[in-house]
Amino acid sequence: MAAPSGRAALDLPERGFGGAPIGNLFQSVPDEEARAAVDAAWEAGVRLFDTAPHYGLGLSERRLGAALAGRSGYVLSTKVGRLLVPAGDGRRDGEGFEVTSAYERVWDFSADGVRRSLEDSLERLGLPAVDVVLIHDPDDHADQAIGEAYPALARLREQGVVRAIGVGMNQWRVPLRFVRETDIDVVMLAGRYTLLDQSGLPLLDACAERGVRVLAAGVFNSGVLATHDPSGTFDYQPAAAPLLERARRIAAVCEAHGVVLPQAAMAFPLRHPAVATTVLGARSPEEVRANAKLWSRPVPGGLWADLAAEGLIPG
Repeated sequence: MAAPSGRAALDLPERGFGGAPIGNLFQSVPDEEARAAVDAAWEAGVRLFDTAPHYGLGLSERRLGAALAGRSGYVLSTKVGRLLVPAGDGRRDGEGFEVTSAYERVWDFSADGVRRSLEDSLERLGLPAVDVVLIHDPDDHADQAIGEAYPALARLREQGVVRAIGVGMNQWRVPLRFVRETDIDVVMLAGRYTLLDQSGLPLLDACAERGVRVLAAGVFNSGVLATHDPSGTFDYQPAAAPLLERARRIAAVCEAHGVVLPQAAMAFPLRHPAVATTVLGARSPEEVRANAKLWSRPVPGGLWADLAAEGLIPG
C-alpha cells in the first residue's frame, strides 16, 4: 500500500537494538560493556538502534551516540515527551534505572517541548540527526500528544529534519488513535504482540491497512519468554501461574519442531504484515551474540500451524 501524503519512505531492517539496558535498566552496566554490546550488534548485522532520554536519564543516548560515531548505513530512533531538566544535586533515579543524575524527567508533549527534547537528544547523541522520532508513552497525555506533539513532528518531517515520526508505547489503544487520526509513519509497540499477548492485534491490523510500519519490542514480555524454560517476570511483575503454564505449553510445541522458546518469540511478530522490525534490548555482547545465533536459525512453518491448532496463537 502506498503511504499517504507526507509519509516517509524509510527502509526498516528486520533486527533492531533496544537501548534501555545500556541506560542501566535495573542494573548498572560499565561503559566498556555497553560499548561492546553495541559493537556486537553492529558485527551481527543489526542496523536499527533505538534509544530515549528516559533510558538512564540520557545515559543510553550518550553511550549509543558514542558507539555509532563514524558509522553509517543505520537507522537511529529516539523519543520525545520527557524533558530532562536540572534538579540540583545528583540523586538516585526512581524509575528503574541504576543511575545518579542531576537531572529529572518532566512530561512535556507541547510543540516547544518536542523541539527542545530533540535538540537535547542530538546534543547527548553527539550526532547531527536521527532518522525516527517517537512520541514516548503519552498514556495520560493523548490529546495533547495528538494535538501538539504530532503537528510539531510533522513539520520537522516536512522540513527534512527527521525522516519518520511515530509513537512508542506498551499499550495499543492510544497508538490506534494516532494511526486513525494522524499520518504517522511508525509505531513501536512493546509487549502487546508476543507469543503470550496478542492484544495489540487490532492496532497491527489498522497499521497494515494504513501503511504504518511497526517496530515490535518487548517480545520476551520482560523475561518469561527469554529462556526455553519459562520463568521470571511478565511485564516486569512475577509471572502468574496460568501464564507460566501457557508459556510451557508453547515451549513444548517449539521443542517438537527443534525450536527454542526465545527463538520463536523473536520470530513470531514478523509474521504480521505490519511488523517491519523486532527490537531486542541487550546489556552485554554475550546477550547480543546469543540473540543473533537464535535469529539465524530458521523457524519451520509447521510450528505456527501447530501452535494455532492448540489455540496458543491466532490461526
